[in-house]
Amino acid sequence: MRYRPVKLRVAFIIILYSLSMATVTAAPITFNTALPVAKGEFVNREQLVLTRAGKDSSGAGREVEGTALVSVLAYGIKGNLTLFGILPYVDKELRFPGPGAGSVQRSSKGIGDSSIFLRYTFHQDDRQGSTFRVAAFAGIKIPTGNDSQRDSLGPLPVPLQSGTGSWDGFGGIVTTYQALSFQVDAQLSYTVKTQANQFQAGNEARLDGSFQYRLFPRELQSGVPAYLYGVLETNFIYQDKNTFLGQADPNSGGTTIFLAPGIQYVTRRYILEAAVQIPVVQNLNGNALENDYVARTGFRWNF
Repeated sequence: MRYRPVKLRVAFIIILYSLSMATVTAAPITFNTALPVAKGEFVNREQLVLTRAGKDSSGAGREVEGTALVSVLAYGIKGNLTLFGILPYVDKELRFPGPGAGSVQRSSKGIGDSSIFLRYTFHQDDRQGSTFRVAAFAGIKIPTGNDSQRDSLGPLPVPLQSGTGSWDGFGGIVTTYQALSFQVDAQLSYTVKTQANQFQAGNEARLDGSFQYRLFPRELQSGVPAYLYGVLETNFIYQDKNTFLGQADPNSGGTTIFLAPGIQYVTRRYILEAAVQIPVVQNLNGNALENDYVARTGFRWNF
């Protein structure tokens, strides 16, 4: 009569041990997580981000497409303290109707602005079959990108430049609840942007959420197999109006809410992932250009 409960408890312990040995777990695709990086270990994340914005209420027929290869390197300083460095390579193109039947194209490519930040886990609650963590993070964006590119028409518009020229500070709180079959993450962040070249982008507030559910295998067994997770994320983004020469741009800033379905293939040392951010709400000011989508795909590797 007691054999089955004892057997189940033993199996449960084996599963927990297997998960504790795994150094990579499911994680949000569009933002960070509160799960730690082991002391002395690195996590490399490479993500290809494709963006398109073509809903132009001004009637000017503007379309913007962007490609970014974003490299992230995380280092575990201690069990509760992780250092992150981010370096993007960006390729942007603006198109709009020109004289006659032709169109005008303006573009830039090159290294973008880099970022460095620290994440400190100040609360950890580990229980049988689950863990809950809360971490704070703070960092700075460094103007490593070129902010003075030109073409035959003159200086490129600020949003089209590879870099911004400004030093921006950011910080926030991220929480993670991880169980055997699912994980929930949430993040609240704020970015303070400074002036460069007489232009200042609006400060930005974000609220992000992510739910990851293990689709396969449905029942865990001993060992460290590969896992397939379904992912659903949401991103609430509010940005103040940009200013130029001290005057607010009425066609900038506003609120956007994305819904992002995705998928992750998780092994002990690496993750393959993909998601598409679909705008479900775009309450932008004036004739600000609206997003069509943001597509993300990439991998993470622990070493």
